[in-house]
Parts: sequence; C-alpha cells; structure tokens
Amino acid sequence: MKPLHYYFLGTGTWFFAYGLQSVIFAWLVTMVLQESAEKVGLAQMAFLLPATLLMLLGGSLADHFGGKRLAIIGHLVGATAPIFLTTVTWLGGMSYTTVLIFAVVMGCAQALVTPARDGLLANLAGGNIQRRVVQASMIQFGVQMTGFLVASFADQMGPIRILLIQACVLVAGTFFYFRLKVEHTPSPNVSNNMAQHIGRSMAIGYRTVMSSPYLKGVVIQNCAMGVFFMGSYIVTVPLLIRETYGGSAQELSLVNALNSFGLLLTILLLLRIGNILRQGRALLLAQGTGAVILAGGGLELGLTSLAVCIFLWGVCGGLAMTMSRTVMQELAPPDQRARMMAFYAFSFMGSGPIGALMSGYLVEWYGPATALIISCVGMLTVVIYVSLTSALWKLDSSKHKSTEIVTEEVSS
Repeated sequence: MKPLHYYFLGTGTWFFAYGLQSVIFAWLVTMVLQESAEKVGLAQMAFLLPATLLMLLGGSLADHFGGKRLAIIGHLVGATAPIFLTTVTWLGGMSYTTVLIFAVVMGCAQALVTPARDGLLANLAGGNIQRRVVQASMIQFGVQMTGFLVASFADQMGPIRILLIQACVLVAGTFFYFRLKVEHTPSPNVSNNMAQHIGRSMAIGYRTVMSSPYLKGVVIQNCAMGVFFMGSYIVTVPLLIRETYGGSAQELSLVNALNSFGLLLTILLLLRIGNILRQGRALLLAQGTGAVILAGGGLELGLTSLAVCIFLWGVCGGLAMTMSRTVMQELAPPDQRARMMAFYAFSFMGSGPIGALMSGYLVEWYGPATALIISCVGMLTVVIYVSLTSALWKLDSSKHKSTEIVTEEVSS
C-alpha cells in the first residue's frame, strides 16, 4: 500500500472519532447533564483550550521529531479519554467534572495530531499540494459524516458503547501511522537546551507568518472564524436545537451531518474543477456568504430552515477551509510546514475557547437565535475588513511560491 493511502486511513480514523466527539460531547453536556448555556460554553472551552496552549508546541515538535511519531502519540493520548469516561460512566460516576476531564485530554491529543498530520501531507503531496489538500478534506468530512451517523444512535446505544467505538477507532489510527513510510531528518543538537530550541523555533514560525501579508490575512480571518463560527457551531446551535426545537442527539447529529455533507459537496466539485488560482478571493467570498447564510438560521423559521442554513453554510465552508489550508501549505517554507500548519490550526482552534465562552454568554443574555445572528454579523465585519486591508484578495498562486518567504536557520 502506498504511503499516501496509509496517511488517508490514519486521517480517516481521527476524523471519524472527531465526528463522534462533536456530537457526543455536546449531547452529554446539553441533553444528558442538562447544563446551562454558561456551563455549555465553559465545557466547550475546556475542550479547545489545550489546543490554544499546546498547538504551536506540537507543530515545533513535529518539525523536529517527525509528524509520524507525534501522530501516533496523539492517537494514543486521545484513546485514553473515552476509555476514562467509559469507566467512570460504567461505575455510575459521570458528572460535569468528569466530562471536562474527558474534554481536556481530547484537546491535548488534538494539539499533537493536527500539526503533525498537516505537516506530513506536504511531504506526501508529490508536488500537487492543492489537490492533496482537497482529497484530505474530502476524506475528513466524508468520514466525519459517518461519525455523525453513528452518534445519532446515542440515545439508543448509550454513552458507553459510543465511547468504546471512539477509543477503538483511535487505537486503529496508530496502526496506520505506524505503517506509514516517510522520511524525516531530525534537527541537529535538539537534545541540548531543548526548551530554548523549541521556543526559538516557535518564535521563528510566528515571525514567518506575520511577515507574509498572505499568511497573516489567513490567520486573521481564521481567528474570526474560531470566535464567531466555531463558538456558534459548538455552543449556540446545540442550545438552539434544545431550547427552541426540543431536539435530542438525533437532531444534533442530523445538523452536523448536513454541515459536513455541504463541505463534502464543495470538495468533490473542487476535485472536478481543478486548482483555483485566486485562492484568497475565493476564501473571503465564501466566508462572507457563509456568514449571511448562517444568520438565516437565527430567524427561528423552524428546524428544517435551520438545517438548510447549516447545509448551505457547509457548502461555503468547504471552499473557505480548502483555500485557507492550501494558501498555508503552498506559501509555507518547507522546513517550517508543520509550524505553519500549527499556526493555522492555532489561529482557528486557539480562538475557539474565546468563541465558546462568548457564545455561552450571548445565549444567556439574548437567547440562542439572536446570539447566532450577532456572531454572524461579527464574522462578516472581519471578512470585509480583511478584504479591504490585506493583500489576500489579490493573491494569485501562480505568481507566489513558498521560496519567496525568507526564513531563518533554526539552531539550538
């Protein structure tokens, strides 16, 4: 089997488990434990916060020690979280605190797996990064839909069976990454002054992103997406389903699946169309359109209307996420790709805790429908700002290569 196939299989196991996580975690907090909007926001923040603190470190470690090794460790760490919560639930001790512990461990695992996985893709792309990004995204959202489908039976199966499935899938992922044949040249003298070396590596990665008008524009809009879109998706939408439409795990899974289906349709279309040269323009137009569409879900026109808005928002998101990842991959210096993708993930996942907490309070103050509209207006404002003030709108990938970005040599 080709290395790229093992990579896609390993990627698939993580996103299947992540699909389960997205539904089950929200289901446990909002519908099983029946926590308040404030506590739902805090719980989602607990899941995202480790990514904020550790994502950049994970990217530097992947650059120095290899993405394969970090991905295996991340999968094993992730598998301990559902095993822990399964044991606690079986003993009758599941509580808000134990669910928070589960969230924190999964967040730590994500901080290791995400930059490692994204850094590996460029090494296996064979010179066609955009197409490999599209293929990886297709697998990501296609497999996530399967995870959502399985999670829709949570009411019938119960949390223990679902959590055991999640643990087994994560363990299977370690096998695929173990079989992955990929070359990695470790950085010299890493063993000496490790903390200083990693700190300097992270600082250089930060300066590289900030020195590029294109990468900087992607990071700014990514931060806004984490605050306004992610917070709405993981906090506001589940509360809207619970409080306005009286939904349960089945409705929550349906909405998640429709979002991923929209993402997948766009990705399949991109595979057919081929490479897009005006990637920054496509990214910003997709984000702005998505903000307007998602705001329609806050008009309280019924669960069907909300589901349609989430689906169309996913269609826009498929283009936005693919273009943003492609810009980062293509313009990143080869020796800093894992760090660049760590910054990419950090800008999105790292701002997520702020978005989760903000969304929780917005729901408390104004209700879930109005909170959703407020977040969408905030996202649209940032998209307009980036379009007018950054070079991202004018980016033409045929004229810019990663070699144009000047980097420093990292030494210990």
